[in-house]
Amino acid sequence: MSQTPSPRRRQKLAELISDDIKRWIATEGLTEGDRLPNEKTLMELYGCAKGTVREALKILEVEGLIALKTGPGGGAILRTPSMEPASRMLRNFLHFRSLDGHQVYQLRRLLEVEMAVSVVGRLNEEALTRLEDNMSACECHQLGEEDQRRQRFLELEFHNLLARACPNPLLAFMCRFLNDMLRDLVVVKKAYLPERKQFDEANHRYHRELVEAFRAEDVERVRRLMDEHMRDAEFHMSALEAEVADQMLISQDALTTAADASPLLRLVDPGR
Repeated sequence: MSQTPSPRRRQKLAELISDDIKRWIATEGLTEGDRLPNEKTLMELYGCAKGTVREALKILEVEGLIALKTGPGGGAILRTPSMEPASRMLRNFLHFRSLDGHQVYQLRRLLEVEMAVSVVGRLNEEALTRLEDNMSACECHQLGEEDQRRQRFLELEFHNLLARACPNPLLAFMCRFLNDMLRDLVVVKKAYLPERKQFDEANHRYHRELVEAFRAEDVERVRRLMDEHMRDAEFHMSALEAEVADQMLISQDALTTAADASPLLRLVDPGR
């Protein structure tokens, strides 16, 4: 027997107004720094109370679309939302869905290659120098745990630097979002331990050869190198996750043994 679908939540008036304002912003082609009509004008336009207008503006502020300034010359001023809040919300949505490195790389293998090809010929000397500085920082890491984590973050930042030059904003966002997902996996699963010199050396080699290919504006070489780089990185990521999982299993066995011997836990769980 099929279940009756639950009714959709009815939108509040403030939400409807905020949606309409967003459509108006897009239709009028407004940009960062432009102002929205003042509260009185919005109240008259929508035939609603001041509290409703303020709630609608607060929604837009929380979404990062406007900044609310008080006092003379204040009001609602348009701003360009940063990527971080959107990325954080999507990562929160996926947080309890047990993502692993393989699932992330199913997309990353495709998107990272297309993104790299899209920036060929778009990297000026300043951008190429930033990539080279990133590689130099990666080659100076030490053997400590914090240094290993920083190493993984720097390697991901190399790809974020490329994404910032991508002419397709959706492709750039998706690539940076996947890098954020990998950064979270690195922290949560401690995928930077144990040290993997082979992984480090492979990343250094691919990054160095990619910069050479970008300088030569060799599209096919960039495509081939990034494809190989993503496949190699997925292999190492899977190996790291498997090794960390084994270590966690050993730790869990130790915790279970300790729990069995704990009078306090036996008191909480008499079945032990």
